[in-house]
Amino acid sequence: MQAYIARRLLALVPTLLFVSLIVFVSMRLIPGDVIDLMLAQNDIATGQDRARIEAALGLDQPVYVQYFTWLGNVVTGDFGRSLWNNVPVTEQLLATMPITFELGFLALIVALTVALPIGVYSAIRQDTAGDYIARSFSLVMLAVPGFWLGTLVMVFPSVWWRWAPELEYTPFLEDPIKNIQHLIVPAILLGLSMSAVTMRMTRTMMLEVLRQDYIRTARAKGVGEALLILRHALRNGLIPVVTLIGLQAPLLIGGAVIFEQIFVVPGMGLLLLEAVFQRDYPVVSGVFLVAGASILLINLVVDLSYGWLDPKVRHQ
Repeated sequence: MQAYIARRLLALVPTLLFVSLIVFVSMRLIPGDVIDLMLAQNDIATGQDRARIEAALGLDQPVYVQYFTWLGNVVTGDFGRSLWNNVPVTEQLLATMPITFELGFLALIVALTVALPIGVYSAIRQDTAGDYIARSFSLVMLAVPGFWLGTLVMVFPSVWWRWAPELEYTPFLEDPIKNIQHLIVPAILLGLSMSAVTMRMTRTMMLEVLRQDYIRTARAKGVGEALLILRHALRNGLIPVVTLIGLQAPLLIGGAVIFEQIFVVPGMGLLLLEAVFQRDYPVVSGVFLVAGASILLINLVVDLSYGWLDPKVRHQ
């Protein structure tokens, strides 16, 4: 097991290098650059001012030199400094990562709480009214864009009931209740978006497992329905579901960009959005590298969970 984990961790290195190269180069291909934005704030700026700013920021060197310099610093844990406020990117990431990860964790709990019970119920009660309602709900959540739903939640309750979600972020250690109050609404919306596909996959796998011979044998032996579902059917049908959850990891981080903007959550998504608008290259590269590493680690955890769900799976 340890050798397998070591090999998987080593395999992450070339993937992260490829991701960092794409992000580093693509940001510089966007029309306009950070120097243009800085000079736009000064009507009397000259070409000499531009040259001085480029030299001060290290942007006067070729792109490949900038990349390898940045990459060498990242290996030592230095993601550089923001081009606008000269704050270390590492410091900004450490301040925003826990917020985004907390939002993603709450959304994952919501998604699993909704998807697994409804998916199992829909499979057990196939072609009943409850099954049709559950499937219709999943189709609606698949069709409704998350940003549109988030906007409705922000606008209509304030118009109809004079209520709006909490918009002032409070750290969890400072006040857990206010922290949850701020994050619970975007977490529910993000979790519902994830739950639709997971619920349909759970239903499909449960229907397949419930038709297996060993399920009929267990019923013939008098195994109770609840025990039959939880111990025999659900556990065997969860591997594809867990795989799907791992594949949805980018949605937890990518979706956070939208919901953090709508609900003013000061996480990595909001930091990334502001950095993209400002062409703050070190911040954008740092956020994408951390997000990519997080997604790859989540998929590693998903692969390791197969051995727990199915004893026949061995990691060697």
